[in-house]
Amino acid sequence: MADTADTTQGGGGSGGGSGSGDGGCGDGGGERTPALRKADWRYIGPGIVVAATGVGAGDLVATLVAGSKFGYTLLWAAVVGCLIKISLAEAAGRWHLATGRTLFDGWRSLGPWTTVYFAGYVVVWGFVYGAAAMSASALPLAALFPDAMGLKWWAILCGLAGLAFVWFNRYAVLEKAMTVLVGVMFLVTVYLAVRVTPHLGDAFAGLVPVLPDGSLVYTLGLIGGVGGTVTLAAYGYWVNAKGWRDAGWMRVMRLDNRVAYLTTGIFVIAMLIVGAELLHSSGVALAKGDKGLIDLGAILEDRYGEATAKLFLVGFFAASFTSLIGVWHGVSLLFADFVARLRKTDGGAGREAGPTEKSLPFRAYVLWLTFPPMALLFLDKPFGLVIVYGVIGAFFMPFLALTLLWLLNSSRTPAEWRNSWLSNGVLGAAGVLFLVLCVEQVRELPW
Repeated sequence: MADTADTTQGGGGSGGGSGSGDGGCGDGGGERTPALRKADWRYIGPGIVVAATGVGAGDLVATLVAGSKFGYTLLWAAVVGCLIKISLAEAAGRWHLATGRTLFDGWRSLGPWTTVYFAGYVVVWGFVYGAAAMSASALPLAALFPDAMGLKWWAILCGLAGLAFVWFNRYAVLEKAMTVLVGVMFLVTVYLAVRVTPHLGDAFAGLVPVLPDGSLVYTLGLIGGVGGTVTLAAYGYWVNAKGWRDAGWMRVMRLDNRVAYLTTGIFVIAMLIVGAELLHSSGVALAKGDKGLIDLGAILEDRYGEATAKLFLVGFFAASFTSLIGVWHGVSLLFADFVARLRKTDGGAGREAGPTEKSLPFRAYVLWLTFPPMALLFLDKPFGLVIVYGVIGAFFMPFLALTLLWLLNSSRTPAEWRNSWLSNGVLGAAGVLFLVLCVEQVRELPW
């Protein structure tokens, strides 16, 4: 999805040279493109990390609720959502590999407004998300071990575990751990989908795009929400951390990205099947938020026994904890790069200038994600903070889609790696979709 030409001969598609005054690399005409490596399954890794990080407990609930309300009717929306995420992640990875510059470096070349926006976003979002991620990881543990300790202490333990894991390990260990946890998520959800005995005829019918009455918001949420967070912006940083640092890795990156989101697509479809078969047919409604998954665990225990319910809780924990450690690592890399670019006076960066996992800004942001949010575990979330978080957070996905569209059609990107018409179409559609979702989210805030 969203490919530019896959060889060094290809034309760049639309938008060539539209970014005058961009303070960047020019059109790359003076550099020779490295030989493209063969796409090989052995290299796969960063895509698994970004896909697993983007699919958390909230996405599980959203998918289950959509299935419980509309059965298989919105299955097509989940598929379209995965295709959009493939395009966004591919664009972020292509920017890093084609230009040798980080994504924040690209944002900075668009003007100081991007720096102001990102600074506000990353501080407020990190504070509130830290508490949400710790709570989501704690819920299945508290359900599995109800007599061990309270939910808040499980949440603190999860936060400290994530901190220790990211603090003492580099990307290679993160990738291995995420791959194992994704395997657990995948096996559990597919097992549940098979266990509830799906009606395949109805499922295939759900691939035909239709909009039942009252389904618009759920449809937009399925397309835009599942696997779509700030961590999509971290994909290019994980690609670099893997050692892929030039355009010679382009084919490898695209295979990695597609395999990861294909896995995510199967995962999402499996959860939609569970919602359609287990909840829609019996008219059961889940509680809002992550606690809805605890309700599902109780339903599974009543219907299929304690072992199936506990297996689901293990998968629930895997989904939640991958999001926690992925954000602790990936968004900290973004923040470290943000600080590094602010310290530069020339506005540019070479291939060697990416953020490091042992840098002071990286570790400072990991600490910010862990300790200040613990206060929210003991207090009701401040009303004003929730509103600010909701407003800033709602604008990030359209910001990502539209700035990637800008960067990859300008002379900041070498001509052969600029957007094709297909890339422009998907990124443009994603930008519009996320703007609509942004307006809906702001409208629903408790002003």
